[in-house]
Amino acid sequence: MRRLVAVTAEGVASGTPLMVGSRLLQGWLTASGVPLALIGLIPLAELPYTLKLFWAPLLDRWPIPWPDRRRGWILVLQLLLVAVIAAMALLHPSTDPASLTAIGVAALALAVCSATQDIVIDAYRTDLLPEAERGAGAAAASLGYRAAMLAVGAGGFLLAGRHGWPAAFLSAAPWWPP
Repeated sequence: MRRLVAVTAEGVASGTPLMVGSRLLQGWLTASGVPLALIGLIPLAELPYTLKLFWAPLLDRWPIPWPDRRRGWILVLQLLLVAVIAAMALLHPSTDPASLTAIGVAALALAVCSATQDIVIDAYRTDLLPEAERGAGAAAASLGYRAAMLAVGAGGFLLAGRHGWPAAFLSAAPWWPP
């Protein structure tokens, strides 16, 4: 049971950055008056989720040994995700090209870190769970992933309406280690 709870938490850690980089960011840009044609380019930053298979072998080749080869990467990536999402909270969306470039670079950095974290979490789940628990583990991870998407999608917009967009982004940063 304890392993399934850990896998569910890892699902939450995987689902959160995807919603921040897609829906929450698109909502912020829309509320800031950025033209829809430019907002439509944001999904291009999600391309790393499709291309992650190309750098997945590198994570096995260069493990971070502490606390172990998988959790070391997870820790580093969690810290990077917190930094990227916190940096996004400091941005000020506008139609200014420099502002849009900074947002695009932040969205791309978020997607690369998040896609890399997905690779490591999937590998860790395979290492952690015995074969008999892998089906339940996949379901638990999916449940955590979907719960995070719902929480960030709905909760993020509620927080943004009440406390502003930076607060919504900061609350979505994965401050806890999975």
